[in-house]
Amino acid sequence: MNEKAIKELAAIIRGYFFDSESSIVVHTTTLDAGDLILKESVLTLEHKDQSLYVQESIDTYSKKHTSYPTSISIENSSLGYILGNTFEEAIHRKPFNRKVGYKGSSQRSDIMKGKISCVTGGAQGFGAGIVRGLIEEGGFVYIADMNEKGAIEFATLLNEEYKSTVAFPLYVDVSKEESVEQMIDTIASTTGGFDLFVSNAGVLKAGSVKEMSLRDFEFVTQVDYTGFFICTKFASRLLALQNLGSKGLYMSDIITISSKSGLEGSNKNGAYAGAKFGTIGLTQSFALELISDNIKVNAVCPGNFLDGPLWSDPEKGLFVQYLHANKVPGAKTIEDVRKFYESKVPISRGCRTEDVLRAICYIVEQKYETGQAVPVTGGQVMLN
Repeated sequence: MNEKAIKELAAIIRGYFFDSESSIVVHTTTLDAGDLILKESVLTLEHKDQSLYVQESIDTYSKKHTSYPTSISIENSSLGYILGNTFEEAIHRKPFNRKVGYKGSSQRSDIMKGKISCVTGGAQGFGAGIVRGLIEEGGFVYIADMNEKGAIEFATLLNEEYKSTVAFPLYVDVSKEESVEQMIDTIASTTGGFDLFVSNAGVLKAGSVKEMSLRDFEFVTQVDYTGFFICTKFASRLLALQNLGSKGLYMSDIITISSKSGLEGSNKNGAYAGAKFGTIGLTQSFALELISDNIKVNAVCPGNFLDGPLWSDPEKGLFVQYLHANKVPGAKTIEDVRKFYESKVPISRGCRTEDVLRAICYIVEQKYETGQAVPVTGGQVMLN
């Protein structure tokens, strides 16, 4: 059996154990023998037949032992799968004895508990806040970023802080297909799959349409718009395999972090606004297609993150730039500029990471909504 088939099968197995509330880790590893052995000759069939065989075999095992297996080996292969409720259980092969028929909590406070997420652009800024928030909700998070050093350092910090493996760093350039595919392959081998993909990576280059270079325009579009397409392309394949294994019971989420600039135009910021408008069009289109795989696709549209480096950096932040450019009439200090932008928001403050996190958790909890652009703007942008 080739390596790709083994990784894909891990996702199918993970989907099988998904009980609609709690999560599971299926770690691909070297394994001489397992509690359950899958025949390679059978696994060479199409995925549908593979999943049916896996389900029948595990059903038989589970009924006999009144619990799920801890490990599954593949005949004539040194690779197999270690199962666990958590990443720690899987990689250390700790006892996994969840009783058949177990259902996780459906309490709102437990919705994200045990969920596996991947956040692009997760090593700093807004993305780092989302990563930390998902971990605080009880999840395991892949920190995916071009800043590989930053992702490793942040994951190390979080794992030391929680005294457990709650974060896993990954390198990714969302504008390149081969990089995103490698990221998804690593996830498939490490945990078998995931429950939530947050497409957060983004860039911003403001400028007049009269002066902006095509190079800068295409740079913003390639990351903010095309990057979402590439991420969804490969993430949805893995999520679909999990749903295949679950007999249609598994429901997962892809969420893109758009912007209020994806809901209304932005003066001298057309490249960014155009890309964010585009992601909402992709969101609606992907939602229509992928719901057949039980994948919900939605967007979160935050207002201005005034406390983040984009706005508040003391040297290059927008507050400084706008002050020097006299963009705010009568402003003499950075604080004047800040107050001007806060005054545009009915709730009188900028968007915060916890505001976006609440929207993400709502989308995951809400099983009856897809293709939506959820505004988190403090009332600055209101939908018709």
